[in-house]
Amino acid sequence: MKNGIKISRQDRIFHFINGIFLILCAFIILIPLVNVLSSSFSSPSDVLNGKVTFFPVNFSLESYGFVFKDKSIMSGYLHSILYTVLGTLISVSMTILAAYPLSRKFLRGRKLFLAFFMFTMFFGGGLIPTYIVVKNLHMLNTIWAVIIPNCLSVYNIIIARTFFNEQIPVELYEAAEIDGANDFDVFFKIVLPLAKAIIAVMALFYAVGLWNMYFDAVLYLNSYDKYPLQVVLRNIMNNAQVQASMVQATGQVSNTDSLAITESLKYTTIVCASVPMLLLYPFVQKYFTRGIMIGSLKG
Repeated sequence: MKNGIKISRQDRIFHFINGIFLILCAFIILIPLVNVLSSSFSSPSDVLNGKVTFFPVNFSLESYGFVFKDKSIMSGYLHSILYTVLGTLISVSMTILAAYPLSRKFLRGRKLFLAFFMFTMFFGGGLIPTYIVVKNLHMLNTIWAVIIPNCLSVYNIIIARTFFNEQIPVELYEAAEIDGANDFDVFFKIVLPLAKAIIAVMALFYAVGLWNMYFDAVLYLNSYDKYPLQVVLRNIMNNAQVQASMVQATGQVSNTDSLAITESLKYTTIVCASVPMLLLYPFVQKYFTRGIMIGSLKG
């Protein structure tokens, strides 16, 4: 019995099998994560020899010391936080401001606007035209070059539009209009407070994309002191490989030692880049399932 409802034998078998299946899926997902984390805290030689599985072997912070002794790490973190926070605010604002009017049936030509948005999902100008546009707008080597070109996702607009259609009843709009509320009052006092779930989902989508941004930063930024964390970590990786090759050529350390340091550094950079987003997810997880499922029910 559950909440006064009798659960059949078939349902109990299904829930049991489903639980086992989900546990197996969780293990499949967690095993690589645990291995990467353990490898980052293990001795470089043990990592190279493949001795690390689920627990650190000969606990060592050598690779973290190598990463964080580079002063550009803190600069990369600060710039990634700036790009992520500012870009997420702009992207979420533009997405909601585009999705809300498209959800209102009284908007003339809304199907035409939606078709125009969807056209960009299938056809794009390409890399070189986009670069020329960014250059002609004098955004090269500025924070706007990595925020503005990809600040709006049509996929997210469609999800948010569907959320507004399905979750905010028309009667609520009519009641607000009868009480004398204008469009701005309806949007800021009624729609936004009821849209916390979809806003959290949109923020997570955009934040993850901006935090993991690499190619746009390399393409549009010329100053090393403006690089986000991903580019900085990639440069450290490259420098470590070059330094290992140079040291190996001088005969100061063995080939095994240089390879071990480089191999251990790979896992450390993955941890450094992933931890902030992993810490953010629990705060929006309670909104995630509800927002994404409701927003994708109907087109």
